[in-house]
Amino acid sequence: MSTRNTESFSPRRLTLALVSAGVIGTAGLAGLSLQDASAAANAVGPSSLPTAAAAQAGAALMPNFAAITERSGPAVVNISVTGTKKEARGFGPGGAGMPDDEALQEFFRRFQGPRSHGPGPGAEVPVRGQGSGFILTDDGIILTNAHVVADAREVTVKLTDRREFRAKVLGSDARTDVAVLKIEARGLPTVQPGSTRELKPGEWVLAIGSPFGFENSVTAGVVSAKGRSLPDDSFVPFIQTDVAVNPGNSGGPLFNSRGEVVAINSQIYSQTGGYQGVSFAIPIEVAMRVKDQIVETGRAAHARLGVAIQEVNQTFADSFDLDKPEGALVSSVERGGPADKAGLRSGDVVRKVDGESIVTAGDLPAALGMRSPGEQVKLEVWRGGKAVMLNAKLGDAAERVAAASTEQAPSQARLGLVLRPLQPGEGAEAGAEGGLVVAQSTGAAAVAGIRPGDVVLSVNGKPVSTVEEVRKLVTKSERSAALLIQRDGDKIFVPVHLG
Repeated sequence: MSTRNTESFSPRRLTLALVSAGVIGTAGLAGLSLQDASAAANAVGPSSLPTAAAAQAGAALMPNFAAITERSGPAVVNISVTGTKKEARGFGPGGAGMPDDEALQEFFRRFQGPRSHGPGPGAEVPVRGQGSGFILTDDGIILTNAHVVADAREVTVKLTDRREFRAKVLGSDARTDVAVLKIEARGLPTVQPGSTRELKPGEWVLAIGSPFGFENSVTAGVVSAKGRSLPDDSFVPFIQTDVAVNPGNSGGPLFNSRGEVVAINSQIYSQTGGYQGVSFAIPIEVAMRVKDQIVETGRAAHARLGVAIQEVNQTFADSFDLDKPEGALVSSVERGGPADKAGLRSGDVVRKVDGESIVTAGDLPAALGMRSPGEQVKLEVWRGGKAVMLNAKLGDAAERVAAASTEQAPSQARLGLVLRPLQPGEGAEAGAEGGLVVAQSTGAAAVAGIRPGDVVLSVNGKPVSTVEEVRKLVTKSERSAALLIQRDGDKIFVPVHLG
């Protein structure tokens, strides 16, 4: 499953950066100043942790960060990785290892260190990195991020007591960014897993890790939001915080005010590649499910529905007669996939999965990601102005499927479009099975990002093949119309304000 939105018509320059450390650079470190919590320390002894009741009752009571760090800090480890990978391209703008986007280039300069004009394309180059992790069992099971140990030939785990162990990677799951390591030791300190169910925005959380290689660094902040979906095609309902997370924090634990691990620090959202107050963590429930599968079978399996989805904004809600802008708008359906077999169509809005409400598009992959391949789910979708119930048998996300197809999803004055039918052979060249070609785009359509050469497949979820069909559908639309557009082989709904 993938998520798409109309922002692909106006690219953003923000960088979603993985935060495992490469070569330690010269980036400055910002200090963190916390209010004196001596009252909290007196209320909670150094050998105990705040209770759930105390955490909820005392809004003014600061958690005892010192007690949490003292108890759980020894179970947080530093991870060093060495390995090799092939260079795909040359260096510099438009060349290797260095993306064309300037912001991404700056990110790699800052966190991978300076690079010279070395080996050419296809050459093996050394990879070194650092990250964090935490010990789950006293016999050496460790959780970290998959990107921390990617391309690793040798993984070394260093404890707070200075002991070092060669680690074995039991398994790694790129879709959730979770990896499981094993070291040969006994009687190790461990963390206590918690739950994100009762975690609330505004609640204190604490991170321990090795930013820039500075081992066992402690930072604190609050939960900003839960259930965030990111444009990385993952199944993770991320927890957003304002905890300072930097390269090297990847894979480290995020603790709640009771000292329980509620998530794994994973990513930052930044314009510079460095921490800017927005960081994301993988819920512990997701990580533990992946861990259990990897320990048992060596791999993690994820359920797949077989659709591409978008957010439902107010314009789409108006276009599809929804009472409010909630749900996951289906823009395309894989031919022969689970959704196709269940009768799901392009233009459907998925509102519930097994009775669980889907408020944002990211809620759908998160809900399905916690299910297993072969499992049956009940979907409530909005279609043609009414709710429709469908049953789907989920597939395996690892399986290759046929190229995505879609139920074919405007006219002139109100839209500002000049349309014409597809010419013989033009549909195959454009990858479209029907629809109308945009010959000219002005007014509302141009503002929405539609341009000549786009193929209009549907209006408000109804397939169109003639200009007259478009005209009738637009006439029925009061304030907006949702157009399914195909461009360069991709399909996406575009909201057009009609005025």
